Amino acid sequence: MHSFLEIDPEVKQALEKGKPVVALESTIISHGMPFPQNLETAIEVERIVRDNGAVPATIAIFDGKCHAGLNKEQLEHFASAKDVWKVSLRDIPYVIIKKLYGATTVAATMRIAAMAGIKIFVTGGIGGVHRNASETMDISADLTEMEQTPVAVVSAGIKSILDIGLTLEYLETKGIPVITFGQVEFPSFYSSKSGFNSPLRSDNVEEIAAMINTKWQLGLNGAVLIANPVPAMQEMPSNEIEAHIQQALRVAKENNISGKDVTPFLLKYIADHTRGESLEANIALIKNNAMLGAELAVAYAKSDLTT
Repeated sequence: MHSFLEIDPEVKQALEKGKPVVALESTIISHGMPFPQNLETAIEVERIVRDNGAVPATIAIFDGKCHAGLNKEQLEHFASAKDVWKVSLRDIPYVIIKKLYGATTVAATMRIAAMAGIKIFVTGGIGGVHRNASETMDISADLTEMEQTPVAVVSAGIKSILDIGLTLEYLETKGIPVITFGQVEFPSFYSSKSGFNSPLRSDNVEEIAAMINTKWQLGLNGAVLIANPVPAMQEMPSNEIEAHIQQALRVAKENNISGKDVTPFLLKYIADHTRGESLEANIALIKNNAMLGAELAVAYAKSDLTT
C-alpha cells in the first residue's frame, strides 16, 4: 500500500475480494453545495451506492494522507468546515505535507482512486475547456487526467458553464471514449440537452461495463466518460440556464475571479439566481449518477471476473 494512501477497512476488504466499489469526490461536498444540503446529499449518495450493490468510497485528503472512504464524522467536517482546500493534481503534495484538509476535484479523485485500485468513479459534471480558453488557456486538469488514468467516470456530462463542443473535441483528440446512457444527445449538466450529439450511445449497463473492460484489456490507457442525463423532472431548460451562465461569466470577469475559484463562483451565482432550481438539479443529477455508477460497478466486477 502506498505510504500516502489510507483506505477505509470496508473499502479495502471489498477491493481485496473483487467486490464493486464506487469512488466519490469531496469537492462537491465542500465547494459545490451549501450546508446542510451538501452533507445530506453526501450521505444520501453513499446510501444509494450501497442500495445498488456497491461500496462507496468518498475520497479526500487530511492528516497528511489521501483517504479512500470517509466515515460520517469526516463527511460532516468536509461539509461544514470553512478552511477546506479545493485540491486538483498540482495541490496534492502541498496539502499532504501541510497536513491540510483537502476536498478533491475530478482529476485528484481519479488519481487517488487509481492508487487505491477503484475503477468506477461518480461525480456531478466534469471540467473541460473554458469558454474563453483561446485567451486564457484555461483547460481543466480533469481532461489531462482522463487521458492517462484508467478510471471510468460517470457524470451528467460536461459542466454547462464550459465550452462543451471544444471539450468533446479535446476528448476525441486524446482518445477518450465518450458514451451517453439512454439518449443520442450529449447532456449538459443541468439539462439533458446540449446541442451536440454524443460520440457513442448505449442503453445497457452491462454493455458499457464490457466496453470499459475491453478498452483496458487491450492496453488502451486512460478513462472512459459515461454521460448520464439529469432526470427530466429536475432538469432546467437549456436556454434558461444559458442566460444565467452568461450573466455569471460577466460578473466573474468584472470581479477578476479566475483559476480554480471560477467554477464554485459560477455554480453559486447560478444557484442564487435560479431560486434554488439549479441546486435541486445538481442534487438530483448526482443521485442519479450514483445509481448508474453503482450498477456499472456491479456489472464491471462481473465482467472483470470473466476475462
